[in-house]
Amino acid sequence: METKKCKFWLPNKNRFCANSSLTGSLFCGNHNSRSPGQWIPCPIDPSHSVLEQNLKGHVKRCPLLKQAQSLSVQPFYQKGINAGSDGEQEEEESGVDDSRLPTATISSEMKRKALHSMSVPEFCTLIEKIESFHDSLCKDVQESVQMPEVCRLWIKRGVEDRKLPFQEKHITQQASILGNLERFGVLKNSLGRKTSKCEEPVEGKEDGVPAVIEFGAGRGYLTQMLADCYGINRVFLVERKAYKLKADRSLRQNESMMLERLRIDIEDLNLNAVESMQGVPFVAIGKHLCGAATDLTLRCCFPEYRKDSSEQDTASANGNFEGLAIATCCHHLCQWKHYTNKRFFLDLGMTKEEFHAVTWFTSWAVDDNHGSDLSNTTNCTSHLQSIRKEQGDGDSNGVEKILSDMEAAERAALGFKCKWIIDMGRLIWLRERGFDAQLVRYVPPSISPENHLLIARPSH
Repeated sequence: METKKCKFWLPNKNRFCANSSLTGSLFCGNHNSRSPGQWIPCPIDPSHSVLEQNLKGHVKRCPLLKQAQSLSVQPFYQKGINAGSDGEQEEEESGVDDSRLPTATISSEMKRKALHSMSVPEFCTLIEKIESFHDSLCKDVQESVQMPEVCRLWIKRGVEDRKLPFQEKHITQQASILGNLERFGVLKNSLGRKTSKCEEPVEGKEDGVPAVIEFGAGRGYLTQMLADCYGINRVFLVERKAYKLKADRSLRQNESMMLERLRIDIEDLNLNAVESMQGVPFVAIGKHLCGAATDLTLRCCFPEYRKDSSEQDTASANGNFEGLAIATCCHHLCQWKHYTNKRFFLDLGMTKEEFHAVTWFTSWAVDDNHGSDLSNTTNCTSHLQSIRKEQGDGDSNGVEKILSDMEAAERAALGFKCKWIIDMGRLIWLRERGFDAQLVRYVPPSISPENHLLIARPSH
């Protein structure tokens, strides 16, 4: 019997939807008109929604219920331990803890509407602040594109043997992340190193090589290059999703390798409760940790800076941390609640609402040609000043019109500047806590416009 196809027309693809239609309907589940009533996000998995009157029955049979239950019983699961809170700075000063209170996520649409509701003078003042802060804070950011010899040889061998899922832009980024860790003194060049497969690692560390934790590991190919090139024998991959075509099989071919996947959201990971991590020196890495995942990772690695940390957590964290390299991205997904350095923005005279506006601007950084970095060449302050004089408060659609009239290069430049300011706050957070830290461009924008790398190590 032939399956009936959905009759919803897709004008961009110039064809009908290819999904099967629902029983008794001309359309599939995606295109069938919704029942009247209030749809709310599923409390188990907010990526889908359900009718409010059906919620009680749905939570008992949600397909992800069993998965969520199995994840929550893991010994290192602690709900929201690395989340932060909206009033974090005020809590530090008043001693009141509201971290357990629910906080709504501010969506991109909510950020856009808040921005459009600004008056023209308010909007222009915000842009002037961004331009000024970028000029004063982001002068010492350096280019640091690296290709270590050990990585170059590894890539060449893998391509020749056809054993690598080779994508130049990704593998170039991976090599530069590792090269910057080597340049910064966190990793030691392993050329000429002879590693015995019969030799057992001692307390998670062999020949001065620490364990590695990759946050947001995905398929784990960054760790694969790191382990193969730098003699790493103990690896922890932190990832909340399940992936196919992982690097795990290749990594496990090394008989001396200890590999453990932690299936958990970084927000809920109590690193000191991972039994096999006890007393193990580690280096933390992450390639493209989207939005707030960077802030969650920083809190996870340094539990001594959480309000609920114990003396044992503090001693463990201080003694075990050996280095960090995080390639940040997707700054438009950042949230005030999770951001590590709220004090940085407050001291600049910016509010929580202005922070969310700054995060919304960052999405513009990927709108234009990525052949060159625009953040130091394009300034839209003078243009906005003339607009402020012409329009004042008279036009209710003033901000929306200004945004639509901006040139692509202006929009992209503003987006890049906002990215730098957000990452600069994270850099300052690390330095204020006594770490040696740098923020560099680790690949050219032609390889990826998301080219910020945050690296750190203990000051000693």
